[in-house]
Amino acid sequence: MNRPSQPTPHTPHPAPPFNRRVFLTGTIGMTLGSFLVGCSGQDRQTLNLRVLNGSLPLQLVGAFRKHLQQTATNGALEVAIEPQLAQIFALLQTWKRKGQPEASGWFSQIPFIGKRNNTTVPDLVTLGDYWLEKAIQQELIQPLDSTQWQGWKQLPQEWKALVTRSASAKTPDRVWGAPYRWGSTVIAYRQDLFKEKGLQPPTDWADLWRSDLRGHISLLDQPREVIGLTLKKLGQSYNTTDLKAVPQLKAELTALNQQVKLYSSDSYLQPLLLGDTWLAVGWSTDILPLTQRNQTIAAVVPRTGTALWAELWVRPAIATPERSALVANWISFCWRPEIASQLSLLSRAASPVLLETGPANLPIELRQNSVLLPDAATLKASEFLKPLDRATADEYQALWQHLRRVVG
Repeated sequence: MNRPSQPTPHTPHPAPPFNRRVFLTGTIGMTLGSFLVGCSGQDRQTLNLRVLNGSLPLQLVGAFRKHLQQTATNGALEVAIEPQLAQIFALLQTWKRKGQPEASGWFSQIPFIGKRNNTTVPDLVTLGDYWLEKAIQQELIQPLDSTQWQGWKQLPQEWKALVTRSASAKTPDRVWGAPYRWGSTVIAYRQDLFKEKGLQPPTDWADLWRSDLRGHISLLDQPREVIGLTLKKLGQSYNTTDLKAVPQLKAELTALNQQVKLYSSDSYLQPLLLGDTWLAVGWSTDILPLTQRNQTIAAVVPRTGTALWAELWVRPAIATPERSALVANWISFCWRPEIASQLSLLSRAASPVLLETGPANLPIELRQNSVLLPDAATLKASEFLKPLDRATADEYQALWQHLRRVVG
């Protein structure tokens, strides 16, 4: 999933087979290139989106077209795809620096994909929550007017707080993004092997230290994820800022290392499928599709809480204001309950709107999917990975490097 494009779960990694950032995963229809939704016409405004591949199901694009027609809105929609969040962030930097976008990588060489959009700064792009602070600091995005959005008031308060912050100590808080889907770090395991060997299925992070799983575990090659889940096992926060204040941490990490067969952020699912490992820690958008295709794989969200990530709609700094009404229309559309449910099921990442929707009002497929939509107690104990100051980030990295040297 190359989940985060950040120095932790939101940091760029190479795009591999079982990675949610890779071009071949996600909604296949969307990989066919940029396309226009809506009737053409010189007097028609076109909303331009640049989105992470797989994060916007094609069905929703068609539904928005019908919405525009039914509301007699004079607008159309054009969508361009990027395979990784890191490339979208790089494009934001390019647009700010040069005043126009550039097609990125080999993706732009495919006819009708990159070239049609490389002269237009999009109105909205997908951005991971971990990138938001950096995007604000570098002035790559502009604040948004949440008063124009239907559904903003219904979002849980923590989701509003996630995208509301000040650009500097001297400026007031502004809203910088609109969250449209989220996921988590989960445990996947071979339920057939667990049954065959008489092992109890995992339910929480503490199970990773079980002696009967030694040498059969794969972990993400991510310091914030591995150190974070160990902190969580010790009753601490993923965002602990003083690791020295947790004296058991190094010993627990050393013990966990003895359990691990491999670390990988790209290829952690292949060994699980082959039976080389029995359990893997990974990202929900990687693992959910696998559980649906392969009945031997099961997944669980650790009950004491896990790491969360979110994807947001943000507006490039140099995007023109002329399509602000269409921008608000699109964001409000994504938060409509029926659209939020469809987005969650098709993209395998939940809309935050569902958190305020009563279970009785959700499709049965969502009510029964405890990985896509964990219970309230587990969610309350879970956390977004917050940016760390330089000194704290260095402390995490130093501990991680020490750990990996010990492992060899």
